[in-house]
Amino acid sequence: MSEHIEGLIAAPFTPFGPDGALDLDTIGAQADLLGRNGLAGAFICGTTGEGVSMSESERMTVAERWVRAAPDGFKVIVHVGQNSLSSARALAAHARQIGAWGVGAMSPCFFKPASVEMLLEWLARLGAAAPDLPLYFYHIPSMTGVNFPMVELLEAAVGRIPNLAGLKYTWEDLMDYQLCRRVAGGRFDMVFGRDEILLSALAMGATGAIGSTFNYAPGLYTGLIAAFNAGDLDTARDLQNRSMDIVRVLDRHGGVRCGKTIMKLAGLDCGQCRPPLAEVSADETRAIGAELERIGFFDYCAK
Repeated sequence: MSEHIEGLIAAPFTPFGPDGALDLDTIGAQADLLGRNGLAGAFICGTTGEGVSMSESERMTVAERWVRAAPDGFKVIVHVGQNSLSSARALAAHARQIGAWGVGAMSPCFFKPASVEMLLEWLARLGAAAPDLPLYFYHIPSMTGVNFPMVELLEAAVGRIPNLAGLKYTWEDLMDYQLCRRVAGGRFDMVFGRDEILLSALAMGATGAIGSTFNYAPGLYTGLIAAFNAGDLDTARDLQNRSMDIVRVLDRHGGVRCGKTIMKLAGLDCGQCRPPLAEVSADETRAIGAELERIGFFDYCAK
């Protein structure tokens, strides 16, 4: 469980048809696009993938299709987080059965763990359902409302959850992020999850990242990493600024629902989001397209 992810892992959209049912055929095109653009894997059924808006059986079906469609060497990490521990364990066991590379899980977010110890106990019981798969805790306080210092979680986890590989760290606390990287001599894999400040994480020593904008602008981020590694900080900053421009468009138009629209405008239609997220109208789609045109998005989107 000591392998650290290197490179970019996309958080893909779950494609739905006009009737809201799963559009499984599009998953193959998604996997091909990501592989063609040099991504290392996919973190499926998370926030971007609307996992919490899908049934347990739907999530299993999507996971099976991703594992079958994945290019050789492509890491499929299945998000299995649920408010129900038994359901999360079933999803984790299923991911192991179908040959997924790893699993991830955000915290329960209705009845929330009241302490680091309670969260750790929940993670331990979840991890035991797929003991030979890397388990990543998905730290995203903006969505779950659970915001303990992750350094305390990892320090308490040493020796207690053998398959806890690390964190998908989708938060802005860079001090906590760096303290986590130091726990147990760097034992835990700290995969960064804020696309718009990836450069800051690279400066801290990050080697891997999971993000939604990697779906349609992977070259921007591979270029950013290459520039950083070459010591060309001017180019790296410029590319990070372009990333921030994309994220500002997302923020203005509702996050995931806007991201699906950007994916469509980039050439791969994954349908609309499920309720309670609102549909994107034709007028709003045109407005999003115009904003993307102004920031030069179509010069570097995925092909």
